[in-house]
Amino acid sequence: MEPRHPLPPFTEETARQKIQMAEDAWNSKDPERVSKAYTIESEWRNRDRFITGRQEIVAFLKEKWNKEIDYKLRKDYWAHTGNRIAVRFEYEYRNANGDWFRAYGNENWEFDELGYMSLRYASINDLAIKESERKIL
Repeated sequence: MEPRHPLPPFTEETARQKIQMAEDAWNSKDPERVSKAYTIESEWRNRDRFITGRQEIVAFLKEKWNKEIDYKLRKDYWAHTGNRIAVRFEYEYRNANGDWFRAYGNENWEFDELGYMSLRYASINDLAIKESERKIL
C-alpha cells in the first residue's frame, strides 16, 4: 500500500490535516472513499457495534447513510501524540420520518506507519432537534 500522508508521528498541523481529510471523506458519503483511509484489518467500535476490516466498514457506512439522510459532519481537533489523534465531532441528519438529530461524540484514532487508521473508537450520543435548530448546513 502506498503511504497515506500525512504520516505519524503527527504534529498539531499534520493532525489537523488528517482530521480535515477525514471530515471531507465522511461528508462525501462515499463508503468506498472513506474505507480507503483505514487499514485492511482496521478495528472500530462505533456506539455499540464492533466492526473489523474494510468490507465491514463499507457495509456499515452504506447502512448508516441509508438511515441518516442529509448527513453533515464537523470534526474538531482535540489532542494528538505520536501515531494517535483524539477528535471531537458533531453531525446532523434526519431519519425517514423527517425527524432531525444532532449527534455529538469523541473519537480516538490510531495510525500505522503508512498513515492508515488501524483503530477507531467512537462514543456517540444523539439529540433530537427541530429543523430550525440545525447548525451544520
